[in-house]
Amino acid sequence: MAGFKEKDFNERRNAAADAKKALLEQYKAKTADPGLAERQAARLTAAQERETRKAQQKAEREAEAKRLAAEKATREAAEAAEKAASEAAEEAERIAKAEAEEAERIATEAAQKAARDARYAARKARK
Repeated sequence: MAGFKEKDFNERRNAAADAKKALLEQYKAKTADPGLAERQAARLTAAQERETRKAQQKAEREAEAKRLAAEKATREAAEAAEKAASEAAEEAERIAKAEAEEAERIATEAAQKAARDARYAARKARK
């Protein structure tokens, strides 16, 4: 197992410097590419179009939400008006029924009083 040798500090430092130089040269080669500016402009244009579409979709969603809220408010107002009319009709019906029952009770009481008065009159007439 002889022959294994670790790299010393200078070798590691030189390898790191060489790697940095290689990365720098790759970057310089990419930035020197004439199509880079076109691709960046295309990316920027696409990003702006995306933002425009997102803003438009958001505005459409908000408009739809407002429309739905207005429809809901209209529907609720109509339902409330219908309910109020129904309750008013029920109240009027209840009042009419109560008045009819009261009139019937008064008529019954009058008939009973007339019958009673007739009995008293008959009793007095017999005396």
